[in-house]
Amino acid sequence: MIRGQRNDITRKIGSITVARHGSTYMDPLFLCCKDTKAKDSSMLIIFMETQKATKVEMNQVPYVCSLLGNTNSKGIWFGDDPLKLKESGLALDKKLDSIRSLKGHPGGVILGPSVLGHNTEFSNKMFPKQGKPVTDTIAFFGFMLFIFLVGVKTDAAMVLKSGRMAWAIGILAFVVPYALAGLVAFLLDRFLSLEDNISNVLYIVVTMHSMSAFPVIVLFLDELKILNSDIGRLASSSSIICDVCHWFTFFMTLAAKIATLRSIQSIIGTILSSVTLIALIVFGIRPAALWTVRQTPEGRPVKEIYIFTVLVLLLCCGFIGDVIGMTSLLTSFLFGLAIPDGPPLGAALVERLDCFVSVLLMPIFFTISGLKMDVFSIQKLEDFGMIQLIAFVAFLGKILGTIVPPLLCRMPLRDALSLALIMNSKGIVELASLNHWTHTKVINEENYTIIAISEVIITGAISPLVKLLYDPSRRYIAYKRRTVFHKRPNEELRILACLHNEDSVPTFMNLLNFTNPTKLSPISLYILHLVKLTGRSASQLIPYRPREKTSVNRTRTERIFNVFRKLEQQKDGPLTVQFFKGVSPYETMHNDVCSLALEKRITLALIPIHKQWLLGEVVESSYALRHLNKNVLENAPCSVGVIIDRANVRKFLVNLADSSLHKVAVFFFGGADDREALAYALHMSAHPGVVLTLVRFSSSEDIVLGTARSRTLDSESLSEYKLHMMHNERVLYREEVVTAGSGLLPSLRSMRNSYDLVMVGRRHGHSPFMLELRKWNEHGELGIVGEILSSPIFKGTSAVLVMQQQTRLWGLHDPEESTHLRRIKI
Repeated sequence: MIRGQRNDITRKIGSITVARHGSTYMDPLFLCCKDTKAKDSSMLIIFMETQKATKVEMNQVPYVCSLLGNTNSKGIWFGDDPLKLKESGLALDKKLDSIRSLKGHPGGVILGPSVLGHNTEFSNKMFPKQGKPVTDTIAFFGFMLFIFLVGVKTDAAMVLKSGRMAWAIGILAFVVPYALAGLVAFLLDRFLSLEDNISNVLYIVVTMHSMSAFPVIVLFLDELKILNSDIGRLASSSSIICDVCHWFTFFMTLAAKIATLRSIQSIIGTILSSVTLIALIVFGIRPAALWTVRQTPEGRPVKEIYIFTVLVLLLCCGFIGDVIGMTSLLTSFLFGLAIPDGPPLGAALVERLDCFVSVLLMPIFFTISGLKMDVFSIQKLEDFGMIQLIAFVAFLGKILGTIVPPLLCRMPLRDALSLALIMNSKGIVELASLNHWTHTKVINEENYTIIAISEVIITGAISPLVKLLYDPSRRYIAYKRRTVFHKRPNEELRILACLHNEDSVPTFMNLLNFTNPTKLSPISLYILHLVKLTGRSASQLIPYRPREKTSVNRTRTERIFNVFRKLEQQKDGPLTVQFFKGVSPYETMHNDVCSLALEKRITLALIPIHKQWLLGEVVESSYALRHLNKNVLENAPCSVGVIIDRANVRKFLVNLADSSLHKVAVFFFGGADDREALAYALHMSAHPGVVLTLVRFSSSEDIVLGTARSRTLDSESLSEYKLHMMHNERVLYREEVVTAGSGLLPSLRSMRNSYDLVMVGRRHGHSPFMLELRKWNEHGELGIVGEILSSPIFKGTSAVLVMQQQTRLWGLHDPEESTHLRRIKI
């Protein structure tokens, strides 16, 4: 950095050409100057602290000069200070490490003048003034891309799809706080004779705290892992309606100001240019994006030329938006809305940009915003009190406006209050609004800090309160037994089959066929296609509706559902099938399974294992799917079966019309889960093509530690099975005596190729017998025996179904101890 003497610059003023834009400067001014007589014609940047400049007088203002050419440091060993270069002043490597560890806005506050930046030397070193244009530009560009991605992830049709409750909550959540806080602001302005500065700030606070920005709500729900819960979906839909109300009010206010402050020509020009740009996006870019989607086959990546074209058009639209006065941020959001959410195009854009924007660019935006927050700038305590009062009134108004519709619809008070708190959360959109008002000098540094403090306090208090009040798994506790073991004879069996892709379809098809739906014992089958949430913000759990016109290019969901529709047609009566599609993150995908199981009163939920086999060897083990299965097993309001298929297509995958016999075995050790497996197997035994064998394992020591009640139920189940043997020659019994836990492995290996399907319970207690086998229970989601049967070392060819009986029942800590759990036999 070069610091010249003031007199030297004054003497050379005649040889310097000054370039500036406009005659009025609202911000600190950077002027580009060129010494036309210097041999190297070096470019200089002169920093002016004047607010208005119509004529430059170099000897009347302070100045700082910096060479534009130097972008890299020679190193400290050659006498260079890296922090004095403007790019090094940004200190991307060092600062981004700090930003990542401090995470967002709080990190900027700590680095800013409120904490570390209060030290002038630290502030000048880490954030020199000549680097400010670079960081501001990067931050604004990052926020522009963020707003574009929000538009891409948003399904505009959600406004039309929202139910009456979402509309009522969205409208009241904006109108009530806006009216109450606006009334308080009006009274304060009227009776206290406030200055124009603080008066304008109060109405800005009213607007900011009345809105519930959709991107903020979705990010908040995602952090709490409740995005696809009932409350999460309702909050997402309601926030979109609230956003519509906010923007409608904003544009009406803006139109009124334009009408009073500008000429008719300006109004007409603004309206026509804005309408033209919106029409270009809707009728030009939208059809082109839909054409791109049609040109991309399912499962194939989007061509790079399409991605490049979208980004170029985004920059062009942003520039046009700034030219006509719409701002590039609003234009970027509208452009994003024109891109179809989800795969292939929306997901491809999110996949390529999301990490870059969220990890690299947005932390800079948060840091720059935090640097503007200076608690030492707060001097007027009365201003602080009035702003916090408006924020508090708006907070209470939003609580009132949000909580009334759910309570009228008989939603529990805890859930309604949780929803009201979620709708009060603040984040990046409000922060960007603050930066805009600061940039236009509507609010000063003091007011910026006061408003930011109120947002931090509100958001910081909401998160732990919502976690305390709302537990989505609590609502999955059933009030009745929903198990195969406790199902009445001739009662309808309700099965929920969860699939991720087409690979699991043949196994599910044969398992359901063996379940043997009949007119006396019908089956209601619910197929749930689980899809990872990509390229959109809001999760979905929706019934599937077939297209009115069939298409040659069928989606994966359509191909899966068509197979089960044909199965329903073949059964012609005893089997009814309904289809659902759940789109959500893997972390919370179990909520889709559990909520649908609760709503449809499911008896048995079937899920595929997280592992895949090829020639007997594990080729893939998905952590996300393993976590999903674990959550389903822990929270499901019904019994759960985990299907393990070792790609044994020759033996287990059979044609439905095949008349050959297929061998099914139940490995019985004792306990509730084994009884559930046995009950399901007995249901299969009525199928004329199934040969059922019960393998009873016994030992001189207790294999399973259980209560007296559990032992009694085991004996009753075995007696009932033997009764079936007397009436069905395809029902067999076999007893295996093992000496110890280690002796179980040779016995299991001897039967690994004897059956097409093996069924076993998941939990067998912690007896000394089972403790010898703990090394197989690596993760615990399948239980000890289930892990052995699914291990690659156990090279069997049998498909395996690991069963778990319903674990969550209202009011019972140990369901087996209740005398109300006996099956009612007719």
